Amino acid sequence: MHGTRPSRLARPALLVVAHGSRDPRHAATVHALVRQVRSQQPEVRVSTAFLDFNAPTVPQVLERMANDGVGEVVALPLLLTRAFHAKSDIPSVLNEARARYPRLRITQSGVLGPSPFLLDAVEQRLYETGLSPADRSATGVVLASAGSSDPEAIAVLTAMARDLRHTGWCAVRPAFASAVTSASPARTEDAVRALRAEGVDRVAVAPYVIAPGRLPDRIADGARAAGADVLADVLGPSPELARLMLRRYDEARAVPRLAATG
Repeated sequence: MHGTRPSRLARPALLVVAHGSRDPRHAATVHALVRQVRSQQPEVRVSTAFLDFNAPTVPQVLERMANDGVGEVVALPLLLTRAFHAKSDIPSVLNEARARYPRLRITQSGVLGPSPFLLDAVEQRLYETGLSPADRSATGVVLASAGSSDPEAIAVLTAMARDLRHTGWCAVRPAFASAVTSASPARTEDAVRALRAEGVDRVAVAPYVIAPGRLPDRIADGARAAGADVLADVLGPSPELARLMLRRYDEARAVPRLAATG
Protein backbone atom coordinates (compact mmCIF):
# COMPACT_ATOMS: atom_id res chain seq x y z
CA MET A 1 0.00 0.00 0.00
CA HIS A 2 1.12 3.53 -0.69
CA GLY A 3 2.05 5.73 2.25
CA THR A 4 2.90 2.91 4.68
CA ARG A 5 6.58 2.09 4.12
CA PRO A 6 8.94 3.94 6.47
CA SER A 7 12.07 5.67 5.26
CA ARG A 8 15.28 3.67 5.58
CA LEU A 9 16.34 3.65 9.26
CA ALA A 10 14.23 6.83 9.71
CA ARG A 11 17.00 8.93 8.19
CA PRO A 12 15.99 11.59 5.67
CA ALA A 13 16.17 10.52 2.07
CA LEU A 14 18.66 12.33 -0.14
CA LEU A 15 17.46 13.74 -3.45
CA VAL A 16 20.30 14.85 -5.72
CA VAL A 17 18.99 17.55 -8.06
CA ALA A 18 21.07 17.91 -11.23
CA HIS A 19 20.55 20.41 -14.01
CA GLY A 20 20.31 17.95 -16.88
CA SER A 21 21.66 18.14 -20.42
CA ARG A 22 21.00 16.93 -23.95
CA ASP A 23 24.53 15.49 -23.81
CA PRO A 24 24.21 11.87 -22.60
CA ARG A 25 27.58 12.11 -20.84
CA HIS A 26 26.05 14.51 -18.32
CA ALA A 27 23.42 12.12 -16.94
CA ALA A 28 25.85 9.20 -17.03
CA THR A 29 28.33 11.17 -14.91
CA VAL A 30 25.64 12.27 -12.46
CA HIS A 31 24.48 8.67 -11.98
CA ALA A 32 28.08 7.50 -11.46
CA LEU A 33 28.57 10.20 -8.84
CA VAL A 34 25.36 9.22 -7.05
CA ARG A 35 26.60 5.62 -6.96
CA GLN A 36 29.70 6.92 -5.16
CA VAL A 37 27.42 8.61 -2.61
CA ARG A 38 25.43 5.41 -2.08
CA SER A 39 28.62 3.42 -1.56
CA GLN A 40 29.76 5.85 1.13
CA GLN A 41 26.38 6.02 2.89
CA PRO A 42 24.45 2.82 2.06
CA GLU A 43 21.89 3.29 4.85
CA VAL A 44 20.49 6.43 3.20
CA ARG A 45 17.90 6.29 0.44
CA VAL A 46 19.50 8.26 -2.41
CA SER A 47 17.62 9.30 -5.55
CA THR A 48 18.48 11.42 -8.58
CA ALA A 49 16.30 13.94 -10.40
CA PHE A 50 16.87 16.51 -13.13
CA LEU A 51 15.57 20.03 -13.69
CA ASP A 52 15.56 19.74 -17.46
CA PHE A 53 16.33 17.49 -20.46
CA ASN A 54 16.60 14.22 -18.48
CA ALA A 55 14.29 11.96 -16.49
CA PRO A 56 13.14 11.51 -13.83
CA THR A 57 12.09 15.04 -12.96
CA VAL A 58 12.08 16.45 -9.43
CA PRO A 59 8.26 16.29 -9.12
CA GLN A 60 8.26 12.67 -10.31
CA VAL A 61 10.78 11.56 -7.67
CA LEU A 62 9.13 13.50 -4.85
CA GLU A 63 5.76 11.97 -5.76
CA ARG A 64 7.34 8.51 -5.60
CA MET A 65 8.86 9.31 -2.20
CA ALA A 66 5.55 10.60 -0.83
CA ASN A 67 3.77 7.47 -2.05
CA ASP A 68 6.46 5.31 -0.44
CA GLY A 69 5.84 6.93 2.94
CA VAL A 70 9.10 8.85 3.13
CA GLY A 71 8.78 11.43 5.90
CA GLU A 72 11.80 13.63 5.26
CA VAL A 73 13.99 14.41 2.28
CA VAL A 74 17.03 16.59 1.79
CA ALA A 75 17.15 18.05 -1.72
CA LEU A 76 20.76 18.69 -2.66
CA PRO A 77 21.44 20.98 -5.63
CA LEU A 78 24.28 19.45 -7.65
CA LEU A 79 25.71 22.90 -8.23
CA LEU A 80 29.10 24.42 -7.47
CA THR A 81 27.83 27.97 -6.88
CA ARG A 82 24.66 29.51 -5.51
CA ALA A 83 23.32 31.14 -8.65
CA PHE A 84 19.96 31.23 -10.44
CA HIS A 85 19.08 27.54 -10.27
CA ALA A 86 19.78 27.31 -6.54
CA LYS A 87 18.06 30.61 -5.75
CA SER A 88 15.00 30.33 -8.02
CA ASP A 89 14.38 27.14 -10.01
CA ILE A 90 14.95 24.58 -7.29
CA PRO A 91 13.12 26.46 -4.47
CA SER A 92 10.15 26.92 -6.81
CA VAL A 93 9.78 23.23 -7.65
CA LEU A 94 10.32 22.23 -4.00
CA ASN A 95 7.67 24.68 -2.79
CA GLU A 96 5.18 23.19 -5.23
CA ALA A 97 5.96 19.74 -3.82
CA ARG A 98 5.55 20.96 -0.24
CA ALA A 99 2.08 22.21 -1.08
CA ARG A 100 1.17 18.96 -2.81
CA TYR A 101 2.65 16.61 -0.19
CA PRO A 102 2.30 18.34 3.21
CA ARG A 103 3.41 15.21 5.08
CA LEU A 104 6.73 15.15 3.24
CA ARG A 105 9.19 17.49 4.95
CA ILE A 106 11.58 18.84 2.32
CA THR A 107 14.81 20.66 3.16
CA GLN A 108 17.00 22.24 0.49
CA SER A 109 20.67 21.88 1.32
CA GLY A 110 23.39 24.33 0.45
CA VAL A 111 25.18 24.09 -2.88
CA LEU A 112 28.49 22.28 -3.01
CA GLY A 113 30.87 25.22 -3.20
CA PRO A 114 32.95 26.73 -1.96
CA SER A 115 34.76 23.93 -0.14
CA PRO A 116 38.25 22.52 0.40
CA PHE A 117 36.85 19.22 -0.92
CA LEU A 118 36.45 20.88 -4.31
CA LEU A 119 40.03 22.12 -4.26
CA ASP A 120 41.13 18.56 -3.50
CA ALA A 121 39.07 17.26 -6.41
CA VAL A 122 40.51 19.86 -8.80
CA GLU A 123 44.06 19.00 -7.78
CA GLN A 124 43.38 15.27 -8.10
CA ARG A 125 42.19 15.79 -11.67
CA LEU A 126 45.35 17.78 -12.40
CA TYR A 127 47.54 15.03 -10.97
CA GLU A 128 45.73 12.46 -13.12
CA THR A 129 47.16 14.25 -16.18
CA GLY A 130 50.69 13.38 -15.06
CA LEU A 131 51.46 16.46 -13.00
CA SER A 132 52.68 15.96 -9.45
CA PRO A 133 52.81 18.17 -6.35
CA ALA A 134 56.43 18.91 -7.26
CA ASP A 135 55.21 20.57 -10.48
CA ARG A 136 53.01 23.12 -8.76
CA SER A 137 55.62 25.85 -8.35
CA ALA A 138 56.31 25.86 -12.11
CA THR A 139 52.72 25.48 -13.33
CA GLY A 140 50.03 28.10 -13.80
CA VAL A 141 46.41 26.97 -13.64
CA VAL A 142 43.30 28.30 -15.33
CA LEU A 143 40.32 27.39 -13.14
CA ALA A 144 37.58 27.35 -15.78
CA SER A 145 33.90 27.44 -14.87
CA ALA A 146 30.88 27.13 -17.16
CA GLY A 147 29.96 30.73 -16.37
CA SER A 148 27.31 32.79 -14.61
CA SER A 149 26.07 36.37 -14.54
CA ASP A 150 25.42 36.11 -10.80
CA PRO A 151 27.85 38.32 -8.81
CA GLU A 152 27.90 35.83 -5.94
CA ALA A 153 28.89 32.99 -8.26
CA ILE A 154 31.62 35.12 -9.85
CA ALA A 155 32.96 36.04 -6.40
CA VAL A 156 33.04 32.40 -5.32
CA LEU A 157 34.99 31.32 -8.41
CA THR A 158 37.47 34.14 -7.86
CA ALA A 159 37.90 33.10 -4.21
CA MET A 160 38.37 29.46 -5.19
CA ALA A 161 41.09 30.45 -7.66
CA ARG A 162 42.81 32.43 -4.91
CA ASP A 163 42.59 29.47 -2.51
CA LEU A 164 43.99 27.13 -5.16
CA ARG A 165 46.90 29.53 -5.69
CA HIS A 166 47.68 29.30 -1.98
CA THR A 167 48.24 25.54 -2.28
CA GLY A 168 51.46 26.22 -4.23
CA TRP A 169 50.65 26.66 -7.93
CA CYS A 170 52.72 29.49 -9.35
CA ALA A 171 49.66 31.35 -10.64
CA VAL A 172 45.92 30.67 -10.87
CA ARG A 173 43.40 32.58 -12.96
CA PRO A 174 39.62 32.12 -12.92
CA ALA A 175 37.92 31.81 -16.29
CA PHE A 176 34.55 31.16 -17.90
CA ALA A 177 33.71 28.98 -20.87
CA SER A 178 32.37 32.14 -22.49
CA ALA A 179 32.07 35.77 -21.44
CA VAL A 180 28.74 36.41 -19.70
CA THR A 181 29.02 40.03 -18.57
CA SER A 182 31.68 42.73 -18.63
CA ALA A 183 32.41 41.84 -14.99
CA SER A 184 32.94 38.15 -15.75
CA PRO A 185 36.33 36.46 -15.62
CA ALA A 186 38.14 36.04 -18.94
CA ARG A 187 37.37 33.25 -21.35
CA THR A 188 39.48 30.13 -20.98
CA GLU A 189 41.68 30.87 -23.97
CA ASP A 190 42.27 34.47 -22.86
CA ALA A 191 43.26 33.33 -19.38
CA VAL A 192 45.74 30.84 -20.85
CA ARG A 193 47.28 33.56 -23.01
CA ALA A 194 47.45 35.94 -20.03
CA LEU A 195 49.46 33.40 -18.04
CA ARG A 196 51.80 32.96 -21.00
CA ALA A 197 52.23 36.74 -21.17
CA GLU A 198 53.21 36.70 -17.50
CA GLY A 199 56.03 34.28 -18.32
CA VAL A 200 54.43 31.05 -17.09
CA ASP A 201 56.01 28.23 -19.09
CA ARG A 202 53.58 25.41 -18.21
CA VAL A 203 49.86 26.20 -18.22
CA ALA A 204 47.19 23.75 -17.10
CA VAL A 205 43.45 24.16 -17.52
CA ALA A 206 41.30 22.67 -14.77
CA PRO A 207 37.56 22.60 -15.55
CA TYR A 208 35.59 23.63 -12.47
CA VAL A 209 32.51 21.75 -13.63
CA ILE A 210 30.95 18.49 -12.49
CA ALA A 211 29.96 16.73 -15.70
CA PRO A 212 30.71 16.84 -19.43
CA GLY A 213 28.52 18.85 -21.78
CA ARG A 214 28.47 21.75 -24.22
CA LEU A 215 30.12 24.32 -21.94
CA PRO A 216 32.84 21.97 -20.64
CA ASP A 217 33.56 21.16 -24.29
CA ARG A 218 33.94 24.89 -24.90
CA ILE A 219 36.45 25.06 -22.04
CA ALA A 220 38.44 22.25 -23.66
CA ASP A 221 38.28 23.95 -27.06
CA GLY A 222 39.55 27.19 -25.55
CA ALA A 223 42.40 25.39 -23.81
CA ARG A 224 43.50 23.75 -27.04
CA ALA A 225 43.11 26.91 -29.11
CA ALA A 226 45.39 28.82 -26.76
CA GLY A 227 47.96 26.03 -26.57
CA ALA A 228 47.55 24.97 -22.95
CA ASP A 229 50.06 22.30 -21.99
CA VAL A 230 47.68 20.34 -19.76
CA LEU A 231 43.92 19.84 -19.83
CA ALA A 232 42.40 18.13 -16.82
CA ASP A 233 39.11 16.26 -16.81
CA VAL A 234 35.86 17.52 -15.27
CA LEU A 235 35.37 16.79 -11.57
CA GLY A 236 33.13 13.82 -12.35
CA PRO A 237 32.29 10.97 -9.97
CA SER A 238 35.15 11.63 -7.59
CA PRO A 239 35.21 10.38 -3.98
CA GLU A 240 35.95 13.96 -2.87
CA LEU A 241 32.76 15.21 -4.49
CA ALA A 242 30.72 12.37 -2.98
CA ARG A 243 32.07 13.16 0.48
CA LEU A 244 31.18 16.81 0.01
CA MET A 245 27.63 15.90 -1.01
CA LEU A 246 27.22 13.90 2.18
CA ARG A 247 28.66 16.81 4.17
CA ARG A 248 25.97 19.10 2.74
CA TYR A 249 23.35 16.43 3.50
CA ASP A 250 24.46 16.26 7.14
CA GLU A 251 24.49 20.05 7.42
CA ALA A 252 20.92 20.24 6.12
CA ARG A 253 19.79 17.54 8.55
CA ALA A 254 21.13 19.68 11.39
CA VAL A 255 18.93 22.66 10.46
CA PRO A 256 16.14 23.20 13.03
CA ARG A 257 12.83 21.88 11.71
CA LEU A 258 11.04 25.22 11.65
CA ALA A 259 13.87 26.79 9.62
CA ALA A 260 14.30 23.96 7.13
CA THR A 261 12.13 25.26 4.35
CA GLY A 262 14.80 25.89 1.70
